[in-house]
Amino acid sequence: MNLPEQSQLGKASAYIDHYDASLLYPIARQTKRDELGITGTLPFMGADLWTAYELSWLNPRGKPVIALAHITVPCETPHIVESKSFKLYLNSFNNTRFDSIDAVRERIAVDVGSAAWGKEGRVGVRLVAQELFAAEKVIELDGVNLDRLDLDCEHYTPAPELLSAVFDEQPVSETLVSHLLKSNCLVTSQPDWGSVQISYSGPQIDQGGLLQYIVSFRNHNEFHEQCVERIYTDIMARCKPTKLAVYARYTRRGGLDINPFRTSHPQALPANVRSARQ
Repeated sequence: MNLPEQSQLGKASAYIDHYDASLLYPIARQTKRDELGITGTLPFMGADLWTAYELSWLNPRGKPVIALAHITVPCETPHIVESKSFKLYLNSFNNTRFDSIDAVRERIAVDVGSAAWGKEGRVGVRLVAQELFAAEKVIELDGVNLDRLDLDCEHYTPAPELLSAVFDEQPVSETLVSHLLKSNCLVTSQPDWGSVQISYSGPQIDQGGLLQYIVSFRNHNEFHEQCVERIYTDIMARCKPTKLAVYARYTRRGGLDINPFRTSHPQALPANVRSARQ
């Protein structure tokens, strides 16, 4: 089993500039899911939406090409791909010649898919060519902004007991947003900054308690994907919504951003569109 502390995180690394798929380092999702009591059939569906801003390769004549990459990794995959290994893998394209942008897209889809599934497989990959960069948008998460609330915050490790809902009144459907999500890398403890959007139907969630709960991740060490699954699981257990979706957009590190989405019910994935902080 690949362990997070055995990855290249926090270590000096040689930057390989010729294609090498073996640089990808998969880490089992189940270890952290066991902590949340998630076994067997997943209680959610969704995906991790990656954006790679530092992708380049050589065309057949040796001229560099650049592109943006949008990668969709289903949450059903048994593994996440550790982010530094993903960066090292993408850097291995730098001095490698490819016939076309489609060839690069296919290579990433197969390599990352095989790492995430632990066998032959694929993930979704969309490459944005340089001439299309101007069409890339910046959009903020939509919803009622919890950060407007003036309240005391005293917890800086996850405190699900802060969550509550009103069970004796009419249910509601609403979307709540906070930009105060911060956690730390599981291995290096470097800060990870993010925004989170919570859409639900059911007993009305106490907004003050929800904001304090989001803030309580501030000193917590966990990967992005794991934080979102913890938030989803805690809200479902404490507030008992009939429908729930949790979507976080984390700021980029090393030319990559990771944006996990988990939902209780079938729906289209969010468009992988960056926010101002990304």
